[in-house]
Amino acid sequence: MTTRDTKTLEFPCGEAPAPGEAREVAPGVMWMRMPMPFTLNHINVWAIADRRPDGSPGWTLVDTGLHTVDTATAWRNVLSEEGPLRGHAVTRVLATHMHPDHVGMVGRLTRKYECSLWMTRLEYLTCRVLTADTGRAAPDDGMRFYRMAGWGDDDLENYRARFGSFGKMVHQLPDSYRRISDGETLDIGGHAWKVVVGTGHSPEHACLYCPELKVLISGDQVLPRISSNVSVFPTEPEADPLGDWLASIEKIRREVPDDVLVLPAHNDPFRGLHARLAALEHGHAKALDRLRQRLAEPKRAVDVFDALFSRPIKGDPHLLNLATGETIAHINYLLRRGEAVVSRMDGGVAWYRLA
Repeated sequence: MTTRDTKTLEFPCGEAPAPGEAREVAPGVMWMRMPMPFTLNHINVWAIADRRPDGSPGWTLVDTGLHTVDTATAWRNVLSEEGPLRGHAVTRVLATHMHPDHVGMVGRLTRKYECSLWMTRLEYLTCRVLTADTGRAAPDDGMRFYRMAGWGDDDLENYRARFGSFGKMVHQLPDSYRRISDGETLDIGGHAWKVVVGTGHSPEHACLYCPELKVLISGDQVLPRISSNVSVFPTEPEADPLGDWLASIEKIRREVPDDVLVLPAHNDPFRGLHARLAALEHGHAKALDRLRQRLAEPKRAVDVFDALFSRPIKGDPHLLNLATGETIAHINYLLRRGEAVVSRMDGGVAWYRLA
């Protein structure tokens, strides 16, 4: 789901750096961009000036990009002696959450520099579980979940063929990590960075807020031009991630002031955090209103895509997967609050209507 109103936001950092380059956006904070072979063709990653135990200069990296040849080449260039990070060693790698574009190169970088991965517990453990699915056959629970949503036989066959692809984009994770927790303060390069955890997009997503620098590294929890995917998955079919997401919007608004420079995982750094949080909140409220109207008569999940998405979903298996998860997240939100019911089951397919 996209929310495009950015008129109240400021984008003060100029043109994005090319892969293998970096730009300082706050004292000691470097902006880099790694390529991705998708419609969303990039991820922003960050390096924060730090110190090694012997006092020599180093870098804390935040997020890493996918495990691809292009990303590996970009990291090699940026970390070289002639590169923008001046050949200084990596002191630790911090991952905001477990999606492949954020952790894909974690294993490679931590092994090369003999440093630790810092991550919340649920993100680390969930990532270990998902990467272990590589090469497995699609589970029956997953087939039932998507059939219940209204997928046809061809869509289910695509799911069967694509299952287990998560781990193909992630270098083998380290076998140990350093847990970070909500509210914890990390010393990075002599500055205090507070861990602010959000949920809904992923299980225990860590943002980093530095009051002294007035910077928030927001990962996927706050993006300026798109709304992060908030989905239900076959492993927890009755989950309420949209409820978690809306609660996290309120939490971030409470804990992080509006005057920060927001460093997001996608699009460009911006100012206007609270306006963006309000726009995201409003976007989901309007989507729920449209969904309520569509559920005046019984509908399957696949019948209400038009209430939530402005572009067609058919023909793109990846898009269908994301749209289905997000649609069920909105339906589950209404189910949890007694606003909707499952009116009937036909051949394993769920039909929903307003209560």
